[in-house]
Amino acid sequence: MNGANALVETLTDQGVEVCFANPGTSEMHFLAALENPRIKAVLCLFEGVATGAADGWARMRGKPASTLLHLGPGLANGLANIHNARRASVPMVNVVGEHSKHHLAFDPPLMSDIEGLARPLSHWVRTAAGSGSIAADTAEAVHAAASHPGRISTLILPGDASWGEAGEVKRYPKPERQVRAPSPDKVEAAARVLHSGEPTLVILAGNACTGPALELAGKLKTISGCRIATQFFTRRIERGAGRVTLERIPYSVAPALKFLDGFKHIITVETGEPVAFFAYPDQPSLLKPDGCQVHELVARDEDCLAGLQMLLDAIGGGNAVAALQPLADRTTPTGALNPISVAQALCAAMPEHCILVDESLTTGRESMGYTEGALPHDTIQNMGGSIGYSPPVATGASLACMDRRTICMVGDGSAMYTIQALWTQAREGLPVTTIIFANNTYNILKMEYSNMKAGPAPGPAALSMIDIDRPTIDWRAMAKAMGVPSVQVETAEDFTKAIVASCRAEGPMLIEVKLY
Repeated sequence: MNGANALVETLTDQGVEVCFANPGTSEMHFLAALENPRIKAVLCLFEGVATGAADGWARMRGKPASTLLHLGPGLANGLANIHNARRASVPMVNVVGEHSKHHLAFDPPLMSDIEGLARPLSHWVRTAAGSGSIAADTAEAVHAAASHPGRISTLILPGDASWGEAGEVKRYPKPERQVRAPSPDKVEAAARVLHSGEPTLVILAGNACTGPALELAGKLKTISGCRIATQFFTRRIERGAGRVTLERIPYSVAPALKFLDGFKHIITVETGEPVAFFAYPDQPSLLKPDGCQVHELVARDEDCLAGLQMLLDAIGGGNAVAALQPLADRTTPTGALNPISVAQALCAAMPEHCILVDESLTTGRESMGYTEGALPHDTIQNMGGSIGYSPPVATGASLACMDRRTICMVGDGSAMYTIQALWTQAREGLPVTTIIFANNTYNILKMEYSNMKAGPAPGPAALSMIDIDRPTIDWRAMAKAMGVPSVQVETAEDFTKAIVASCRAEGPMLIEVKLY
């Protein structure tokens, strides 16, 4: 067994089921090893699609996905979505090919400092010393990635380690996630805050936004009168009718300050206090009001389920019942498309248990609050802010949950970063609906131009860097070229019908929403 076979065999032993790959010459032995029936290999036409798809898969499965990337430039192409995954505490194992050791001495064109590229965005980095160490290296990489709350591992695979003889491969135990509970002192402090009756906001993130932890948060709200919310961007939320509803702290500084005004206490669960996404002239970075105290209940690497249960017990709320979101009116909207009618169409058309991946920026910021009463669904959002996120993440999430429809909402500017994801969706027959909001401009940048006080209005040169209408992107032609059926809509009625039709299809579909 060579080193590449040992690596793939160990990945599968450790519970890794998928590898999103964009291979090159140095990875040919790894490519051959992917014939292993215990792992699914998925070809992506750009490394940013591979890393984003691994992110989406891991968010839905709760365990590491792997990627295969070609040397330093391949890793560099994938770093933006590795950044997004790291900010969301998503488990990922990146395997990066490298020249054989003897070849590095000749400074070949693709030579680079791969460890130097990987280290800022990885929690664990190692270059395999040889084929004999690969199994142990791989097991350690998976264990590091699987540790709570989810981490990024990068294993660098030199060519000679890949094709060299690995000998008999030792079997290593699968990773067992061990998570510590928060300290009783933090629980007692939070209990005193809730007993005080002063206005309190509990901000949830990570695992606290799904499953039993979310229900416990709802009980806390019932028994104490606190409000419960998330940051504007959250890794994954289970929401919709019959679930506990979380408020959402607004993205923009002024609305966020208004939302938080009046709170005397903020209790955090797997997150920090609210911070502005960017620094703006004459605007604060920290968004809490003066005099508001922040209390950490559960750190990012602690057990939110244990912490919320301990707090509920401490305030005598064991018999509390969480209030659940009622089903909203699902009447098909009519007329023009705008953030409200877009939300109403989504609410009317989304099937039960769909996955909604949101990178709609200017359109979706207003829409998402109006879909709280839709049928039960999951939302996934971009916590890292690096653009070109949602089409790849939707691809991975869909592959992880083939029995559920995945709906990807993205602006036309953002979609162009990683539109190659459509090809992988078509190749794999994935049930993904991609909704592209086409206004032919980076509208968010027009807003930020004003927010940054860069001038009274963008001049001709500035506008030429913001508008993307010369030439106008033909999204239907783009989809056709990659094997994805498409439709263009201009009214709320047609938009609703298109979503419903896409959800009845077996494979992917693209909906271009024309905004004027």
